Amino acid sequence: MILIVDDIRANIVALQKILELHGLPVDAAGSGEEALRKILKTDYSLIIMDVQMPGMDGFEVVEALAGSNRTKDIPVIFLSAVNKQKKFISKGYESGGVDYVTKPVDPDLLILKVKTFLKLYGQQKELKDTRDLLAKEIEIRKGAQENLELKVAERTRELVDKNEELEMRNHELQQFSWVVSHDLKEPIRKIELFIKIIRERYLKEDPTAFDYVKRTIKSAERMSALITDLLDYSRLSANVSAEETNLNAVLDDVISDFDYMIEEKDAVIEIRQLPAIHCVGSQMRQVFQNLVSNSLKFSKKEIPPVIKIDAEIVATKEFDSPITESGDFCRITVSDNGIGFEEKFLEKIFMIFQSLNDRSAYEGTGIGLAIAKKIIEKHNGIITAKSEPGNGSSFIMVLPVKHQ
Repeated sequence: MILIVDDIRANIVALQKILELHGLPVDAAGSGEEALRKILKTDYSLIIMDVQMPGMDGFEVVEALAGSNRTKDIPVIFLSAVNKQKKFISKGYESGGVDYVTKPVDPDLLILKVKTFLKLYGQQKELKDTRDLLAKEIEIRKGAQENLELKVAERTRELVDKNEELEMRNHELQQFSWVVSHDLKEPIRKIELFIKIIRERYLKEDPTAFDYVKRTIKSAERMSALITDLLDYSRLSANVSAEETNLNAVLDDVISDFDYMIEEKDAVIEIRQLPAIHCVGSQMRQVFQNLVSNSLKFSKKEIPPVIKIDAEIVATKEFDSPITESGDFCRITVSDNGIGFEEKFLEKIFMIFQSLNDRSAYEGTGIGLAIAKKIIEKHNGIITAKSEPGNGSSFIMVLPVKHQ
């Protein structure tokens, strides 16, 4: 809105008609004092100010406006029919006016000036509002940044404390592991020693007994190696390097561990040629031991177990990935014709100490598949199973060919 300030009513009416013809809203004040009162209550975009008025003249009104942050930027056009000298025009600009127009007024020129200053004032106000918003946004972000820094510092302290606690517990776990390792291995060493003495002194003339003792000694050796591997795996700081490993050799060792059970159950083991992959051989042996052991253990009564182990090179780390000779992953499947299980329990079988079967009928701790899953995941692989009750099970693993 535009405010016209003039002590002569006729001047106000004339200017008001000119401005309203161009669709510009207008308000009026008959004195400097009245103008100040109106300006305090209303926001104006432009003031057309008569210079010579009784009481406060136009220069004094503009100087008063300049003293307030709210009104100092309102553009003021001075109008004067008397004070046309250069010194008065200069004073008008010095007091804060944006233009000084002498009467008689050219209506077209006045409208042009009014529209120009209105546009400039609007742009200036928009820039000021934008600047204020940016300043407020900066303050908000600064406060948020400071708050975030405090939270990060607090969280960092918590993580440092947790890390120190974990390091201390890890050190205690290592000490415990060494003690347990020694305490478990010592009786196994004595078993090996006494069995060897029995074999050498008393069983040379009995080939069958000699063979059983030989198997016992080998099993004791395997148990000692398994204890070492399991303890290494359980240590948080264990850093076992992966290397290219012939899985066929690993499987040969596993099958030899179960030769007595295989013979007893008349089991058939069919092994397809497996590839060499980068892995921790001792840990992969644990995986195959658990899977083959389960296939033998959960076999059907009166039906010889048939266990098939095969492998394929595939393109991606997915269970249904297509076969390709240039793939980066190996899919290994261990299947059997055993009692099977319902697939709705799939997640449960990989949880530690979980078993789907009667432990009085089937021995086991319920930790084997949990260990297998952990080892596969440690090798950046995935594992799942497919099964139906009474129709056997298939365990599927996908592992990278090269260590990742």
